[in-house]
Amino acid sequence: MAKGSTRKGMMMIGSTPGQRVKQLEIRTWKANGRQRSRLVEVPIKEPVLETPLNPSPSSSPTKQSRSPSKRQFLSADGVDNVFDMNYPPVEPMRLPRTKNDYIREWLPQKEDFLRILLDLEAPPLPRTCKICGKDGVYRVQQWTGDFFEDSALHMTGLQLHLGHDGAPCPSASASVQATVGTPSQPAGFDEDEWEDIDYIPLHLRPPVGSKYLTVIDVTGVHFVLSRPCQCVNAESYHKQLLRAKLYPSTFDKPSTVFTFLVLDDFLRDNVECGTSGMNYYSKLRRVTSSVFPHLVPDRYRELLRVARQWRLLKLLKWSGYQGNSNHSTKGDLALFCAACPQPGINLSPQDNLDDWRYTRTVVMDGNFKAEHMHERRPHDQVWLMDGRGFMVTNPRYRQYIAATPHITEKSTCNNHKAISQASASHGKLNSTGVGATACARHGCFYPHSVVDFQKGERQLNMDYSLCNALSYNMNGIRNVICFYDINCTYMKNLQRRVDNSTFLEIAPSLRIVAGIGMWHVHGHKKECYARYSPLFIRGSGWVDGEIIETLWSTLNIVSASTRGMTSPHRQELLDFQMNDSNFMKMIRMISSLSRKLKVARAAVTLAREAFDRLNEAVPSSQQENWWRQEEAALKDRVHDPSVMDIFEIQLTKAPTVHGVELHLLQTSTASGMHHGAASWLTRGLVIEEAEVTLAISQKAIGPNPSDLKRLVIAHRADRVAAERKTFIADGRIYLQMDTTLDDSEECDRNHEEACQNILVEDDISSNGGNSDCSADDMQDTDTLADPTSPTLPLPSNLGVDRCRAIGIHRLAEMELELRIAQANDALHGLRLALADKAVIFRGVVRTAMIALGAKPELLAQGHKFKELAHRIFDHTSAKVYRIHWLRAKAGKDRWEEEESLLTSEFQWVINYFRHRSKCWQEKYKEHTTANAHGAACYAARQREIYNQLAEQGELKWQQMNL
Repeated sequence: MAKGSTRKGMMMIGSTPGQRVKQLEIRTWKANGRQRSRLVEVPIKEPVLETPLNPSPSSSPTKQSRSPSKRQFLSADGVDNVFDMNYPPVEPMRLPRTKNDYIREWLPQKEDFLRILLDLEAPPLPRTCKICGKDGVYRVQQWTGDFFEDSALHMTGLQLHLGHDGAPCPSASASVQATVGTPSQPAGFDEDEWEDIDYIPLHLRPPVGSKYLTVIDVTGVHFVLSRPCQCVNAESYHKQLLRAKLYPSTFDKPSTVFTFLVLDDFLRDNVECGTSGMNYYSKLRRVTSSVFPHLVPDRYRELLRVARQWRLLKLLKWSGYQGNSNHSTKGDLALFCAACPQPGINLSPQDNLDDWRYTRTVVMDGNFKAEHMHERRPHDQVWLMDGRGFMVTNPRYRQYIAATPHITEKSTCNNHKAISQASASHGKLNSTGVGATACARHGCFYPHSVVDFQKGERQLNMDYSLCNALSYNMNGIRNVICFYDINCTYMKNLQRRVDNSTFLEIAPSLRIVAGIGMWHVHGHKKECYARYSPLFIRGSGWVDGEIIETLWSTLNIVSASTRGMTSPHRQELLDFQMNDSNFMKMIRMISSLSRKLKVARAAVTLAREAFDRLNEAVPSSQQENWWRQEEAALKDRVHDPSVMDIFEIQLTKAPTVHGVELHLLQTSTASGMHHGAASWLTRGLVIEEAEVTLAISQKAIGPNPSDLKRLVIAHRADRVAAERKTFIADGRIYLQMDTTLDDSEECDRNHEEACQNILVEDDISSNGGNSDCSADDMQDTDTLADPTSPTLPLPSNLGVDRCRAIGIHRLAEMELELRIAQANDALHGLRLALADKAVIFRGVVRTAMIALGAKPELLAQGHKFKELAHRIFDHTSAKVYRIHWLRAKAGKDRWEEEESLLTSEFQWVINYFRHRSKCWQEKYKEHTTANAHGAACYAARQREIYNQLAEQGELKWQQMNL
């Protein structure tokens, strides 16, 4: 007997004269992982001749000599096989059926399976174990005299009788009745007849001499003797098994069944823990035998096939389908958000859908963890629920992708990966990820809106997702807020792309406001914050627009195991996972809304107080003016997002150093100057500012700094000196005179001596003492580091006359432009700093002083400061104060909207539960009339569940309003 074989053997049956045989292929695996394949000949019942051709029928095929009358041929697996030419003709070996063939056989019987599942919802008839009084299959052990040894149910004489509530069928033959209660014997094997059979423990051997089932349960793998009903009007064998809560893996003579418990347990493990089918069945094998798990029959492929069918049946059952499951619509098996406004479901016909509260808020994003490999047989597929869940219908989506060219649009914002890598190709992947649309307030996936990516996150993929999402239960809704990471680029040509496609459609009445999530918007240009931030979008409430990022973690639990699946299987698994995510959101919606409403009510009070403090210092005429500006911007933002720039400081700034440098770089070559002269001059200005900063830092740190500070300062001074030397060396090109360089070298020596005594702080924030300097200190600092002193070979240090004399007057003019820009930058910084301080004083400090009872003379001093600030920088202060006022008002408005939305959503969720309860009540009446007792029981149970959810919501609402 060969060692390491993991498959059960089959005994060789010798042929006899005149007997036709058929060949069965037996594959065995060795312990080293190698595979062997043999042909076993099984006789077909025909008249038997007297003279045998094989004198030794009991010998093993491997022990038979290779006679000249035999010839070799290669099997499909490339293994040598031998058959005797003296044998009669054999029937050709049929190819094994694939899992898709089995599923195709099941599809016509889907309705019967669903009907039986619903029938089982009726009160069950007693089917209990005579020992423990419970239903199910168990692992048993028997006492050997020294210890408990693993045993099996069939070894105890257990038999499964179908069709008569666990009793033997009265139509069964007397011989079958006589075997009831008789322990079966496990299959034995003759070592002389088959050498590739390992030793298998008795409890893992299937019984012989009777019909048995391989039962897969949460308690392991069992062999159970099965006695089907043989009455005239009996149902087919697989239906009898279903009524016993045993799911058959095939329908033509089923030999393997799965209990309903193990299928439910597998789905739960898959959804919650991401357990793959292979890992789950490996666990069942170890539950069956912890010592010999490799000897337990392998039913992994059957588990995957049956699990696909079970998912579909569960979704059909949950959705209330019976008798009309062939009339499917897009997303009809998926759950959606209970709190989003849905006309005809949680909204009454009398509601004014033009009101801002009935705005749909959606968010789009891509997930590149949900990859999918290329398939080996893409044309041999069976789709069970294509388009009925969250993934879009595959054929139409493929047609859309083939008919729509990808147009690369240049981004006017920063270089985002979603744009720059949109066309990135991955040859080994059929899909690089998925894109989805979800509700931005509650985080529920939109049905029939999840798409596959063929390359990167292209706009044509997200267009298809968005258009499908905006067509789901949107009758009468006209306002949409859409968040997307790159909306500043994506929304520009959305309508044009929709108009040019025959596959896309967006209702013309929809008004879509574009937004960018609060986390992503800070990675954009400065202008995008005011134009796309949720803080400035009316009707959005207090949302961050990033909730879809939290949904990917749930989906990625199973995305790794879908990488190598077929496209239909992957779609079904992702649909089931997303449906479970929405279900968990639904049952927890009341608790989530109540928690958010408590926060919103407290935040509204704080936001109003903050705004009132700013508003008190603004004249009523100014308030009216700013309010009109805000209303006009919010009204026109859909067509021109730039109108939202009123929420940013828009000061007319004089030319900056960077702007002037750029201008000079573009014109210096045409004016005959050396290339890079403008950058060289700018470096000189930077070095001068660094020297001034060093001197200020020296005064700030005091006379006795620590050794560590002195070391840091020395490093800083060394870097400044190195920059200065490099600057002087480059000046030889631009100054064009050796005498100038000689003076500069003299200046360099003087500066090096001065730098020996300069101690500086690397950063004022790292100073342990006070960083402010007195006026005297600043005066001394100016004397020490006077920018006009001849420290650098700049035209300003040489003088205008000398620059003209040596022919570098154009260089002097360039420095003058840069100096003016340097002064503009300094004054602009002072203007903004003083304006911010004035806003803080007027809005916070003065209000707090009055509340604390400050003396009038103290307030008068503050009033003088306010008048001085207004007199000097009145225009700038007004603009800065307007920004503070508008943003404070926006924060107050969003929190007020949040409170109002949460109040409405509370009622919408209760309405949703009542609506679902009403639907199940109608189904209950329908099934009762049709005498479908099990379906009526299930409808009544679902009706009660939704009634309980609605009552929970009403009770919670009453508690919050006491």
